[in-house]
Amino acid sequence: MAASMSAPFTLAIDGMGGDRAPDMIVRGLNIAAERHPDAKFLLVGDEARLNPLLARYKRARGACTVRHAPDVITNDLKPTQALRMRGTSMRMAIDAVAAGEASGVVSAGNTGALLTLAKIIIKTLPGIDRPAMAGIAPSARGDVVMLDLGANVQCDVRNLVEFAVMGEVFARTVLGLPSPSLGVLNVGSEEQKGLEMLRQTADLLRESHIAAQFHGFVEGHDIGAGTVDVVVTDGFTGNIALKTGEGALRLVGDMLKQVFRSSFSSRIAYLLARPALERLREWLDPSRYNGAVFVGLNGVVVKSHGGTDANGFAHAVDVGMDMVVHHFNDRIREGLARMSGLAAIKAAGAAPAVPAADSGLATV
Repeated sequence: MAASMSAPFTLAIDGMGGDRAPDMIVRGLNIAAERHPDAKFLLVGDEARLNPLLARYKRARGACTVRHAPDVITNDLKPTQALRMRGTSMRMAIDAVAAGEASGVVSAGNTGALLTLAKIIIKTLPGIDRPAMAGIAPSARGDVVMLDLGANVQCDVRNLVEFAVMGEVFARTVLGLPSPSLGVLNVGSEEQKGLEMLRQTADLLRESHIAAQFHGFVEGHDIGAGTVDVVVTDGFTGNIALKTGEGALRLVGDMLKQVFRSSFSSRIAYLLARPALERLREWLDPSRYNGAVFVGLNGVVVKSHGGTDANGFAHAVDVGMDMVVHHFNDRIREGLARMSGLAAIKAAGAAPAVPAADSGLATV
């Protein structure tokens, strides 16, 4: 859902993050500026490379203010090393959010570094133990929100309950669902299945203000089926589920290409089926789902896929705008305030939540 800007605000953009930066970044901003004529961007990066690109894209040039950053955080740089580099495009974009110069940041750079810098500089929302990475995936019934996708390898009950609250707000904000349904990912749908931590999480959600929206446990196949609008899980499981789904989509795409190229008759069949296949390609286009969000931070932080194209980056910018325009963090605060049994949540479980930024697991 594209944001309609009710008041002027600025998004900070990491102009040097991503496999094809800064060209892809500027072209993506040009698309975003066409969609949102009032948009304003603080584009941070090497001005010697950014300015010539902006000269070629009129809309992006009108929407952007360039701030020079001499350094870049590469994809292979460890988060602890990134913390010591103050002149990088990612660091300076995040600093702009912390200083109130920008309402949010969008980066296609190093995932672990982005999360670590954001947690230390922007910090988490009051009442949130750990931020989660939330994203959108296709399903048979429409889009589905998943979290965590890799920010926390291990989680406790409190983390999962907070993920549910944030995921519900995310679905309302980005997907426009008035009352999204939620499920906790498990090895079975029966109440007695799975780890004790998952059963405790389900019990607390049944007692919460979103109890009417809580479906219960869901399994892996329910993600693609669209059984619920929001799937809640730990970062280890969520990251594997995400990558498995992406791999399955690529496999099906490759197999369809092989089938339609296998013979003359199959090529004829392709020509007949081409309109339907084009609709399928548009529906499953990865750029439509680009833009994972680190929810639970005291500011909007959107992580674009490093290998995305200009359309995908523009979509990530759309997501960031949605979060700001619809006061995403204010809604999370309201949800946490309404969460019954918060004391029980804090006391339940004590498993250490290891951030993927330290483990190197999450790459989006």
